[in-house]
Amino acid sequence: MTEKPEVRFEEAESQKAVILISIAGVGIILSYILQCVPILAALVIMKCVFLMTGDRYQWAYIWKKTFWRDMTGLRVLLITMFTIWKWDSTGTTVVSRWETVWRKEPNKKAFVMEDRSLTFREGDEFSNRIARYFKRQGFKTGEVIALFMETQPEYVFIWLGLAKLRVTTALVSTNLRGAQLIHCLRIAGCKAVVFGDEMTDVIKSIQNEIPDIPLFQFNSPERESASLVQDTIPLATELDEMSSERFTDVEPASTRDTLLYIYTSGTTGFPKAAIITNLRYLLIPLGVHTSGQLKSSDVLYDPLPLHHTAGGVLGAGQCLVLGLTVVLRKKFSATNYFNDVAKHGCTASQYIGEICRYLLAVPPGPNDKAHKVRIMIGNGLRPQIWQEFVDRFNIKRVMEFYGATEGNSNLVNLDNKVGAIGFLSRLVASIYPLCLVKCDEISGEILRDKNGRCINCGPYEPGLLLGKIDPKKAILTFAGYADKTASEKKMVRNVRVNGDCYFNTGDILVMDHYGYFYFRDRTGDTFRWRGENVSTAEVEGVIGNLAGLKDTTVYGVAIPNTEGKAGMAAIADPERKLDLEALAKGMKSALAPYARPIFIRLLPETPVTATFKLKKKELVEEGFNINALNDPIFFLDPKTGTYVPLTQKLYEDLIRGNIKL
Repeated sequence: MTEKPEVRFEEAESQKAVILISIAGVGIILSYILQCVPILAALVIMKCVFLMTGDRYQWAYIWKKTFWRDMTGLRVLLITMFTIWKWDSTGTTVVSRWETVWRKEPNKKAFVMEDRSLTFREGDEFSNRIARYFKRQGFKTGEVIALFMETQPEYVFIWLGLAKLRVTTALVSTNLRGAQLIHCLRIAGCKAVVFGDEMTDVIKSIQNEIPDIPLFQFNSPERESASLVQDTIPLATELDEMSSERFTDVEPASTRDTLLYIYTSGTTGFPKAAIITNLRYLLIPLGVHTSGQLKSSDVLYDPLPLHHTAGGVLGAGQCLVLGLTVVLRKKFSATNYFNDVAKHGCTASQYIGEICRYLLAVPPGPNDKAHKVRIMIGNGLRPQIWQEFVDRFNIKRVMEFYGATEGNSNLVNLDNKVGAIGFLSRLVASIYPLCLVKCDEISGEILRDKNGRCINCGPYEPGLLLGKIDPKKAILTFAGYADKTASEKKMVRNVRVNGDCYFNTGDILVMDHYGYFYFRDRTGDTFRWRGENVSTAEVEGVIGNLAGLKDTTVYGVAIPNTEGKAGMAAIADPERKLDLEALAKGMKSALAPYARPIFIRLLPETPVTATFKLKKKELVEEGFNINALNDPIFFLDPKTGTYVPLTQKLYEDLIRGNIKL
């Protein structure tokens, strides 16, 4: 289903002389320019030597196409590696880095939200009060306090103050309720909860279940008079008594100490608490800052939840670690996105998941292009809408990246390659060892050769992305989860040699001849139908376009006495205006027969996570049972090729195997 871009090697054959002369010329020039940079010079020479072996003309053509991209990537990697090595060697933590940053421009705005802001100085003073107060309350190094609060300027400085006390903060999603919320508090061993006044009803609902955990209610400045939950401590009032002077009452933390717990999004099952060390918190914003060529004078728009890595580390970290002003929004609004960036003069902005599709679905407005944003940073921009998005909103650069909260396998698209989530150059393969290995796309089971080693994928072969774990190298560490059993499940051993260890991303990617990676699916999301593997992500992208950018979730459902799983698409269509006839025609021309969903379910809304990822677990469990569902379900008639209502008779015929699929 993934198109294979043609690589015209015959063109390389016809341009042998030009290419070889170019290589020689570039080599001479670079040997002169880079004589004071021996590492880069050596790598260039190594690449030239490589071109003299094997099918050199084929690789010469690829090298010609990717040289400057690879040089840019090498520069980004070396700068990031050197900086993080220096910080690791000197014991730099988030707290000590913040101390350096805020003193440079103390009166500059740190976080802005609507018409309220905190300067760097005000943020530091607030965090000092937090540290002093919780020390007075008896909290000690290594203990954990949960932060359960919607986005506001004080959010980051609450956990920064706790970090000054060397108390770890668990950033709990405000979308959690009941058993999931209690699970998150228990699994991290939380000794207390700091919650925002907007979460009082949720706290009341679980208060009897956590009688042993002290509760601290923080009323935001605009709601100082909000009523208190019974048996809670009014944190904002208590802080008024604390000194704002620099807090130095505890020994400094180390770079490998746990700073935060950030929970996985929980698309299936209970969330896991991923460990974020000081070093990892420093690395993520630094890598993005270097890749995006950001400056401290930039203003970043961050409309993402601060309890998640994208919003609270990548985004907020630009302020804490690198001195940018960050503009926040309590809850993402597609209608107000470009109005906000225009109002606040943002020069960079973030997206994640389905946000770009939501933005495209908003009617054109005066600020679509009347803004200063030169780069958008994020992941999840579907290839099917990429060009339309950048054209409509006049985005000069999209920096799509790939990575996981807890993972060490990160990729970044540095050159606006449409659809690519990043690339891996042969120049850095030994420095930054990632690999695609063959696996069963349905189960995710890794395939091995006769020696028990993983098998590399070739160009355009879908494979599981693995990243080598090396505790000695900051960019290759894997701190894991609070649950050590869950950590072990993410490790793959004996990949290349006996005893090595790699992080399993759980994602199936495809790499082309040029080293660009493209997302295919999560392991477990792919399903098999009519003897073919169906990528849900690809089908979702096609249907989303045909259905007018509506939320679409694709998954496989079992039909009794039928091999494989039939495709089913759940589409958000609250007004019931979806043209199913046009959809069927569009899918016929855009999708292979085996990839066209057999069932369509129309939903009033689609369940999504806090980070705008589509949930599937509940939908898969519900299947197409019309006796248990109230939503309209349609069936792809194999004779007419159109979608018809799934009636009771049709349903029973399918269950009994009376209809040939």
